[in-house]
Amino acid sequence: MGQIRAILSDIEGTTTPISFVYEVLFPYAEARLEAACERAASNPAIRSAVDQLAKEHQAEPAGACHPEFGAGSAYARWLMSEDRKSTGLKMLQGLIWEEGYRNGSLRAQVFPDVPTALNTWQQAGMRLRIYSSGSVLAQKLLFAHTEYGDLTGCFEGYHDTTTGPKMVAESYREIARAYALDPAAVLFLSDVVAELDAATEAGMETALLRRPGNKPVADDSSHPSYSSFDQLDERLELS
Repeated sequence: MGQIRAILSDIEGTTTPISFVYEVLFPYAEARLEAACERAASNPAIRSAVDQLAKEHQAEPAGACHPEFGAGSAYARWLMSEDRKSTGLKMLQGLIWEEGYRNGSLRAQVFPDVPTALNTWQQAGMRLRIYSSGSVLAQKLLFAHTEYGDLTGCFEGYHDTTTGPKMVAESYREIARAYALDPAAVLFLSDVVAELDAATEAGMETALLRRPGNKPVADDSSHPSYSSFDQLDERLELS
């Protein structure tokens, strides 16, 4: 297997189609923001998410064109419109999606090559973790409710923005410490060049995923690119 002993993967555009996130998950959460925030007084988890949103609202620059906080739903909707990687928003979305997965309204999508690859890598001794801007709860829910069954058994850990921003090298060093590995022993998979650049700065190996529906990336990217997980086996010395 060479020097690579662990794989760290993004979700959106890497394991999962971008269309599922933007056309299914986000609209589902947005339609239920008000109802969720109204339950904050009786639901400690939602209360925690709304409290985090309130802290972020207070930290907004003076004069910023965001809405008043109120119960939190208007601010959460504004954050969604801005595509902000807000920890409070991600917490709240995760809780809304949890209900949807459990009542059968949601079924997570992953690319067809993902389940087989994850199982192959795990059986070969690769240690697998996820790093996404979505909350750890949302990550676990997605992999627990895929069209191919529960895939959570493939992963030893999950990381979100509480670990650190995805475009900052120190976040990847922190994850390498969670693995108890040198960063050079970790391969990071993502469709976002800026994230891969940060991982490279931290010392990790990288792979750029060019999945259907992803934003185009220049061919001169310094990161080796792949269209499916199957293509990584040779690099991992599994084929």
